[in-house]
Amino acid sequence: MAEFGKTRLWLIKYRGDLTQQQVANKAGISRSYYAELESGNKNPGVETAKKLGGVLMFDWTNFFNVRS
Repeated sequence: MAEFGKTRLWLIKYRGDLTQQQVANKAGISRSYYAELESGNKNPGVETAKKLGGVLMFDWTNFFNVRS
C-alpha cells in the first residue's frame, strides 16, 4: 500500500478548483471518505480508484504506486 498516513499532494493537485464534495459526488462516494483518501488515512479499492481516476483524469494506479 502506498502513502498510508501521508497527504496525497498529487491528488489535491488533480482536484484543482473542485471541492472535495464535488469530487466525491462525481465519483459516487462520501465527502468524508474522499477526505480520508486525500489525507492518506485510507486507501481506495480498485473500483473507487478507477472512478476517481476517471473523474480527475489521472491514472488510477497512482494510488498503488509507492512514492517517497
